[in-house]
Amino acid sequence: MAQIQLGLIGDNIKASRAPNLHHFCGEMTGLDVDYQRLIPADLGTEFDTTFANALNSGYRGLNITLPYKERVVAKLTIDDPDIARIGACNTVLFTEDGPKGYNTDFSGFIAGFRDTLGDIAPGRVVMFGAGGVGKAVAFGLKRLKASELIFIDPDTAKAQELADAINASHNGVTLARVGTLDDLARADGVINCTPLGMVGYGGSPVPEGAFPAATWAFDAVYTPVNTPFKAQAEAAGAAFMSGYELYYWQGVDAYEIFTGVKITDHATLRAHLLKTA
Repeated sequence: MAQIQLGLIGDNIKASRAPNLHHFCGEMTGLDVDYQRLIPADLGTEFDTTFANALNSGYRGLNITLPYKERVVAKLTIDDPDIARIGACNTVLFTEDGPKGYNTDFSGFIAGFRDTLGDIAPGRVVMFGAGGVGKAVAFGLKRLKASELIFIDPDTAKAQELADAINASHNGVTLARVGTLDDLARADGVINCTPLGMVGYGGSPVPEGAFPAATWAFDAVYTPVNTPFKAQAEAAGAAFMSGYELYYWQGVDAYEIFTGVKITDHATLRAHLLKTA
């Protein structure tokens, strides 16, 4: 059986757990998978050369992370128009027709939402943060048929740009706009796609006492899992989805794109990832 060579290109990935996930998925599915961290600076190359070397060395595919998710788009064919509108890809499959681009933050959010929250309708959603992960989550919510997306970001131009991109997509009937904290009171879902709550970044984007009686909430932060935003959401009675679910499902989706093999034993994979964290 031929070895499946995969890799991750990024700048700060020495602690990435992606190799662990993909190697174990290979063991579970009977495939010989090798997954390497490819850090351009450590290799003495630029991103473009690192990408080309992988393409020319028989790699099956690559994951792409910061700061290259947007830069890689120009090298790819992207079949999903919403991923093209996101303007970032984190998964590349090398095919006979050339490199194809995917965004498994987008597909992984959709899978995580359904796995964690079931069949609930997203409804009217207030999202803090309109950056890279926010874009993927926003288009995921559109695909999930959220009725309205309201973006709150200190960079209002960036928030408006994302709202315009959502409104330009014909998948679903979601309306998107830039909002303010006043919109929280009528939110069905509340999302944190800012760094607030991460190790080194204190606090929550929602002021104390302002978390609404929402149906659900999602925090893209998962290091740590227990964030101030999570505490606020649970105190308000909202069903909660952790950023760990996005990490998990984006990895599973990428493996399935790379290999064409579906992961079915999620309990075993989750137990392995927690044990080796």
